[in-house]
Amino acid sequence: MEFKHYTVMKQEAVDALECRNGLIYVDCTLGGGGHSELILERIQPDGRLVAFDIDQDAIDAASDRLKAYKNNLTIVKTSYTNIKQTLASLNVPKITGGVLFDLGASYHQFNKAERGFSFSKEAPLDMRFNQEASFSAYDVVNGYSESELVRIFSEYGEERFSKRIAKKIVEERKVKKIETTIELADLIVNCTPHIKSSIHPATRVFQAIRIEVNQELTNVKNTLNDVLDLLDIGAIISVISFHSLEDRLVKNLFRYHSQKCHCEPNQMICKCPPPKLELVNKKPIVASDEEIKVNPPSRSAKLRIARCIN
Repeated sequence: MEFKHYTVMKQEAVDALECRNGLIYVDCTLGGGGHSELILERIQPDGRLVAFDIDQDAIDAASDRLKAYKNNLTIVKTSYTNIKQTLASLNVPKITGGVLFDLGASYHQFNKAERGFSFSKEAPLDMRFNQEASFSAYDVVNGYSESELVRIFSEYGEERFSKRIAKKIVEERKVKKIETTIELADLIVNCTPHIKSSIHPATRVFQAIRIEVNQELTNVKNTLNDVLDLLDIGAIISVISFHSLEDRLVKNLFRYHSQKCHCEPNQMICKCPPPKLELVNKKPIVASDEEIKVNPPSRSAKLRIARCIN
């Protein structure tokens, strides 16, 4: 299957980095290489880009797409959660230019049936970004207790019928293990009220399971904190998120590190360190109407940008 990936807000996200020749940039989510390609075009002839991905399909496709820039590019097959160790091993003490996160799953991952991300395609329950990982959606659906399922459906999917769906899953798997995406999607449709909506009834549960399988929120939070220690003064962090939980996490972290004081109201003397960041945009940038027409999933994307000032 050909690797297909639409690069969301390519111009906006890369423009935010203010790319310059001679500086070091990091693309934490290589994907199809769209953002990386534009960064590489702008940092010639002496800039350097380090790109991370755990999906071999993405790495193969991007490597071919970016072969003209091989002297400026290092692709690393590992999770961006390993950014500190990886950059140290590459003798990169600081990110001097900027870092980009595109937190969405790729078009390829959602549309390659056997990856199990889509509730509209028959496939084993998988949802792993990293195909070498052992833990999958099957383990969540067939191994988690009813209370654990309720928790992730509520927290990560904001699903209002979490209890009803979790109860039905536990009942069904006593008879037979739930093995495919269609089995799970049909179960959700059949045990929830038929409400007129443009969103499929299984959407939120599938999102929640995907987040749990890949530990997305935990990884984003930990990695963003790690990245702040790696940014040189003046370097920029550009983050595209695709659902409210991610965006809230990014917004709160940026806000915290851009505030001058975190003292309690009754504290007389402030001993807070100076802020690490300044916000480039206080409100998120969203995709244009033209982009949404070409790629409807981009309507969910939000771009937040900050600059390291300390």
